[in-house]
Amino acid sequence: MKSYIVAISGASGSIYGVRLIEALLESGVFVHLCVSRTAFSIIKTETGVNWVGRTEPDTGKKIQKYFASKNINYYSEHNLSAPVSSGSFITEGMFVVPCSMKTLSGIACGYANNLVERAADVALKEGRKLVLAPREMPFSAIHLENMLKLSRLGVTIAPPVPAFYQQPETISDIVDFVVGKLLDSAGIEHNIFKRWK
Repeated sequence: MKSYIVAISGASGSIYGVRLIEALLESGVFVHLCVSRTAFSIIKTETGVNWVGRTEPDTGKKIQKYFASKNINYYSEHNLSAPVSSGSFITEGMFVVPCSMKTLSGIACGYANNLVERAADVALKEGRKLVLAPREMPFSAIHLENMLKLSRLGVTIAPPVPAFYQQPETISDIVDFVVGKLLDSAGIEHNIFKRWK
């Protein structure tokens, strides 16, 4: 079974990360999930979902129950001994959705201060697909320079910018378009939005 790492960092737009996980699971992909501490409160604010458990295993069980799937493993951002922190652990690649500017900066500088940044560092050094959905507006010159640096290293920079030619009727339609474009960026087949004809 193919597997991808999905990280949800502490930026607005957690709904994109949650929907991405659903779409990956629906396509038969195993998901290794890392959620930053700040992201948990944002997920609760923006979606009403509380994934926080008393321990890392409790949180993992709540997340598996939410997605009704055993094909997802959760790792705390502080768990630097998690399998995804090693280059010898094979995955198809990684998504950071949404990607805060702090996380983007950490990845661009190779800081690897937490599991999200370390797993992204591994994806870079191993030449695996890395897709970042930076969530900020407007971008400063520092943000843009970090994105350019990463883009030159082969990272896909995919801000969650919706299109409207498919005439979305709901917020879910808008979210599905963005998530579909993220899946396209990694070469994952799907049919969650109407394509231009």
